[in-house]
Amino acid sequence: MVTFENTSDVEGIVVWNFGNGSRGKGESASAEYPFAGTYNISMTLYAEGGSATKQYSLVVEEDDLSLLEHPMYTALTGGAENVDGKTWVFDQYNPGHFGVGPVDDVAPVWWAAGPNDKLESSLYTQTFTFKQVGVELDWNNNGYVYTNGAGLDGLAAMGYTNSVVPPDGDFDVEFSPADSYNFSLNTTDSVLTLTDGAFMGHYTGSSTYEIITLTETEMYLKVRSSAEPGNGWWYRFVPEELNVAPVIPLKEVPLVEDFEGDDLSVVFATEAMGDFTAAGYQNPAPVPINPSSKVYLYQKKAGEFYSNISFVADGYKFDLSEQNQITLKVYMPSYNDYSTENNVAGSWIANKVLQSSIAVKLQNDDLGGNAWSTQTEILMTELEKDKWLELTFDFSGVADREDYNKILIQFGTEGHDGGGIFFFDDFTFHN
Repeated sequence: MVTFENTSDVEGIVVWNFGNGSRGKGESASAEYPFAGTYNISMTLYAEGGSATKQYSLVVEEDDLSLLEHPMYTALTGGAENVDGKTWVFDQYNPGHFGVGPVDDVAPVWWAAGPNDKLESSLYTQTFTFKQVGVELDWNNNGYVYTNGAGLDGLAAMGYTNSVVPPDGDFDVEFSPADSYNFSLNTTDSVLTLTDGAFMGHYTGSSTYEIITLTETEMYLKVRSSAEPGNGWWYRFVPEELNVAPVIPLKEVPLVEDFEGDDLSVVFATEAMGDFTAAGYQNPAPVPINPSSKVYLYQKKAGEFYSNISFVADGYKFDLSEQNQITLKVYMPSYNDYSTENNVAGSWIANKVLQSSIAVKLQNDDLGGNAWSTQTEILMTELEKDKWLELTFDFSGVADREDYNKILIQFGTEGHDGGGIFFFDDFTFHN
């Protein structure tokens, strides 16, 4: 360990370049030099009247490999005995992998790609192998990194479609990395630096990373963008062998909700719904077949094409082999406007008017915005108005599906922007 001190009497900000690929800041700073060699050190003092830089050389005559026995080196490389090194990858199966935010924030806004996007995006084909012997970094990204551009043209040339392309603004410049790089690890200041302009999948103008977390199972880094000084970029990696799809169990979990109490056993999330939407609303017609006092008021919001409510299973998939029936009572008020033609989401929408209808859909919520693409939908339309009806949606036809974990309910038929009020009650998901 070598400690550097600023001996100048001038007040200002001191920035150090330690010559080993890492940097520091402050009146004093420390760096590690496990390998013999000559290192060019510089200290830059930024004062009110300008800046000045002092340079000198540090000669390390002998290797001090004991510095590599630090727990951070072991976590990063797998240890000195692991001559093949340790390979890290972007986590493909969990949220929190690649993000951006104001540079002084303590955490990023994660890039929220769906699982399929991550599995098929070229960003996630990259691997980074850190070797403690010689502190080498092997970088395998199949010859391509996409960064700082529109991204669409480059990815399309490799056969990617719009559904799996990262957002505009990233991953566009073709870059072929060298066969191998080196790295330095400053365990005192928790800084990882890659040599020769290497970067961790996305170039921000810097190859120096602040280590937020470095354990055997997670590497969580932050880099300050020299191209965008106000931004910081965050990266989270896992060891390659841990980058596996989680095993999600199949379960039969009956769901029952009558909306009578304050603590609901089934809580529906809302999307593009009107402000009147509420569970536990006073029954507009407390007569047979539904004399209960409280129901769910569903308001399809005017101006929205895809109003809906949904329930997502917590940590399991639906076992539909036996439990595949959804029953509920519905009330379709006649006072809704069922005749006016409304705006539609696109030319593929044939129906333009509000319908006396309800659709229940089973979806795979893990697909994010593409959950609709593998859904099973049962639509009941032209339902009688101004009376309670009990409806059962039979999904036994897809009893062999093991990917569904979401129930979506949609009144009025989707694709047009007409609004309306509907009610339902006594929701059950059962055998």
